[in-house]
Amino acid sequence: MVMDLSGPVVEVAPTLLGATLRHGGVAVRITEVEAYDGPNDPASHAYRGPTARNATMFGPPGHLYLYFTYGMHWAANVVCGPDGHASGALLRAGEVIEGIELARSRRGRSPDRDLARGPGRLCQALHLTGAMRGAYLFGAGEVSLDPAPDPAPSISIGPRVGVSAAADRPWRFWITGDRYVSDYRRSPRAAVSSAPRR
Repeated sequence: MVMDLSGPVVEVAPTLLGATLRHGGVAVRITEVEAYDGPNDPASHAYRGPTARNATMFGPPGHLYLYFTYGMHWAANVVCGPDGHASGALLRAGEVIEGIELARSRRGRSPDRDLARGPGRLCQALHLTGAMRGAYLFGAGEVSLDPAPDPAPSISIGPRVGVSAAADRPWRFWITGDRYVSDYRRSPRAAVSSAPRR
């Protein structure tokens, strides 16, 4: 089933919670995402326009944008919004629900709870690398995204992690109370709220 990802990223990103991303014999249930709104967001890789690195973000929704960060690991984003707008949802954390032995072999000595809890860990567990950049998530390719079977009962909202620009925007979304959400130490001024799923 193809998810409609063509709306504004701050509306689309929460709909990815509970969805399942599959690649390389492993499936991860998404528990936490962050929205990045291209030209309207100084924290976005697409803020200053298209480059060879971010070209995928300027294409149609439903594709995978991967980038290498901190010289150590890959991070995965689902391209959202209308074609050409360049917005995306960073997949921050998830739970391995299939292929756990394979995920363990890729993540070393990590506890099962930490196999995909964090953007780099998630990509390691799924064996996502730059070779998958631009992959369409709803076709017959190696990477696929299945919608959540049921909406999350409650979604929490708070500031994004590790950004210096527009750091106060409450564009991080996670399943309230889920143990597979990444750790976050918020500043006293950062607002966090929980809301029942409509």
